[in-house]
Order: sequence, then structure tokens, then C-alpha cells
Amino acid sequence: MSVGEEVRTEQGRPQQSLGTAAARNLATTTKSAPQMQEISSRWLLRMLPWVNVQGGTYRVNRRLTYAVGDGRITFVKTGDRVEVIPAELGELPALRSYEDEEVLSELAQRCRQQEYAPGSLIASFGSRTDEVFLLAHGRVEKVGTGPYGDDAVLGVLGDGSYLGESALLDPDAIWEYTARAATACTVLVLSRQDVDQVAERAASLSEHLRRLRAIPEQDTNRYGEKAIELAAGHSGEPDIPHTFVDYEARPREYELSVAQTVLRIHTRVADLYNQPMNQTEQQLRLTVEALKERQEHELVNNREFGLLHNCEYDQRLQPHDGVPSPDDLDELLSRRRGTKFMLAHPRAISAIGREFNKRGLVPETIEVGGNRIPTWRGVPIYPCNKIPVTEARTSSIIAMRTGEAEQGVVGLQQAGIPDEIEPSLSVRFMGINEQAIIKYLVTAYYSAAVLVPDALGVLENVEIGRWR
Repeated sequence: MSVGEEVRTEQGRPQQSLGTAAARNLATTTKSAPQMQEISSRWLLRMLPWVNVQGGTYRVNRRLTYAVGDGRITFVKTGDRVEVIPAELGELPALRSYEDEEVLSELAQRCRQQEYAPGSLIASFGSRTDEVFLLAHGRVEKVGTGPYGDDAVLGVLGDGSYLGESALLDPDAIWEYTARAATACTVLVLSRQDVDQVAERAASLSEHLRRLRAIPEQDTNRYGEKAIELAAGHSGEPDIPHTFVDYEARPREYELSVAQTVLRIHTRVADLYNQPMNQTEQQLRLTVEALKERQEHELVNNREFGLLHNCEYDQRLQPHDGVPSPDDLDELLSRRRGTKFMLAHPRAISAIGREFNKRGLVPETIEVGGNRIPTWRGVPIYPCNKIPVTEARTSSIIAMRTGEAEQGVVGLQQAGIPDEIEPSLSVRFMGINEQAIIKYLVTAYYSAAVLVPDALGVLENVEIGRWR
């Protein structure tokens, strides 16, 4: 507006009082603290019991276990062709601890790709087991005979599973169930004949298989642990069995992981712009929030100690119909005693709710910290947006028993570190550089440990996008 120009209102009349736009320049506004969309509820960090690890390493001692070959096989897909990563063949019980890469590569090349339509038979009960099937994609049902002669689904296998592994060690092995494709399946087949042909030329493989076949069957309990000899129900003076409890010779050790960042603040900002809010405090607050979000992400997804990657193979379940039904949740809970809580992506919780609605079920809810949390069989289902959702709109549901006293899952931290603001989280002043920038090192130390295998279970490949 030029000098002398008269200000007029929208109605064309001359303005008679100070306008609000000009008045705001002289007024003190009411401001909020800096907001951040990344902050989530972080139920895993809140509900996981934390163990203080003074030495920086946590060792999990267990009874000696003879079970092997409980991993998951990984594949590479190029167009419509699927190949197994040679080193992943070491997840098969017969090839566990075998490390000759050239031989494993030849075995991988001999795997034949086969496609099965839904309902097709992959193997029949009672037939000779002379092939190993590696399931690259799809769901396979293990079908047996029920108590009244009808078919009964004994279990469901998903991506990365294998069938017929006994073929490599026992030439007289037979199929103890019928394997049927529940969906379209892509399978790689490795025959015992191909393995024997490779073993004839590779002395290391031949010796490895010979040594495994010579190992006598171990006396174990149903968990694969060395059995403890006991006597019960006897009378008189029989000889009482002698026994001892054997331990793993090389127990697993968990080292505390670290998440760090260096926060930089200019001294001019820290000195002059601290009213009504302290800039340094707000910068540190949001940085710590982001660090905690990353910490929870690592506890779920880290390949070394993350929950999704540390669940044992026999504790991984597949949904019978793809969607997370109450039957699947019951199966998940039945695999362990005293399940403390479940974790699921919010979209997976919505899928669970849809399945409940279809059956006319109304799950109970409980109040935790002012929030209403859905439950199933009394076990709360907490949302966790760190559980990944794949492009195929599938996710996982985690169930766990927690606490050292319950032989469950525990979080690991070290309290009392220098410049600590929370247990195992510190903000350390690093000085001021030549550009007058203040630096703070923000650090969090953490990890997680599964004390016994059945403390953690995962319902995998849950479809969250099916609406009918």
C-alpha cells in the first residue's frame, strides 16, 4: 500500500480500526510443542520385561538339544524361475554344518522346479520318500487320517519350508502323511539319486552323510532335549536309574546392540531462541523419540536378535485359510503355556476383527494405560506398526511368554551408563566446534533374548486384504 492510500473493508467502507493481521505482529501467540508423526504407542518396549546386563553380554544356558535342521530356506526369483541359494541347503537336517560351497552349488543346480495347482497331491501317505521338496511359494497341507477314518489336517507349511528331508539319510523312509497343495505352489525338488551321484564324486559329502547315518538315535524328550532317566510307579527294591542333566556346550550369547546419532544445535539458537520453549530440550526430546522408534523396529526385525527372525521353525504357523481366524489364534496360543501378549500390525488387528464379525464373536477388551486393547482367550493383542506388511498384503502375528522366571522373552539393557537420562539411554555432550555448533551423542543400548524356543511363536503370511 502506498503512502496516503486509504484502507477499505470488503464492503468498500474506510477501515475504522486496527486489523487482525497487523495486530498479530505485536501479539504473543500460543504455541504447541513440536509435533512428530513418527511417534507410535511402542507397546513392545512398554510391555517387555527388561533385564539389566552389566557385562554387555547375556548368555542363555539351555539343556543339551539334539534337534537340528530347524531353519527356513531362502530362494532367489528371476522372472518365473526360482532358484535356491546354495548355502541355504544347509538348513536341511542332512546338510546341517556341511560347508563345501562348490558341492552345495551343484546340489542347488540339480533342484528341479515344479508347479502344483490348488488341491494337487505332492506326496501320498505310505509311498517311498525319495525326494526332498523345497517350498518356494504357496501353502501345503499335511493331511493324515483322523480317529474315525476321515482326513485331518495335521499342519500347514508356508514359504521356505521343506518336506521329505528324511529321504537323504534313510533309504527306507516312507511318507507318514499326505502333502497337498492348498494354494498354487512353486516347489523345487531334490532327489536322493541326485544327492548320491554328487556324493560319489565329492568325498566330503559322502563322509558327511556316512557320519550322520552312523549316529545312533538319541533318547530325547518331545522337545529334542536329552532325556532325564526316571523311575515311577515301582515297588519293592528295583535298581533306580542314574541320570544327569546335560547342558549345551556352546550356549548362545546376546551382545547389546546400539543405536546412535549426533545431535547438532547452533549456539545462537540455543542462546537466543529459548523462550517460551527450550530449543535444546525439544531437539533432544524428538531425537530420543526417533531413537526409541528405531529400537522397537530392531527388536522386531533385526536378523540377529529380532523376534521375527529368532522364532524356531516348529513355532512358526501358517493360517489354514490365509486370513487370521480364531482357530489360527487358538493354535498359536496352544503352542506355549502362559502366553503374556500378542503383537500384530494395526491392519492385521483389523483383519482379526473382520473374522470375528463373520462368526458373530465379540472379543473382550481390557484397559491398559487408558487404552482399550482387544483380547482373545484373555490374551491382549497390542498393535505394533514395526511388524512389516508385504506387497502381497500379508503380515505376521507374534505371541510370546515373557520374563526370566517364566523362561520367556526378555529385553536386554544396561542401566547406569554415563550421562544416562533413561535406563540404557544416554545423552553425552561432545563439545562445541569452530562453527559454534554444539554436539550431543545420543545412544541407546538394547537387545532381546528368547530363553526357551516355545516362549515365542509367529503366525506367518496372514492375509490382511481379504474382505469377503
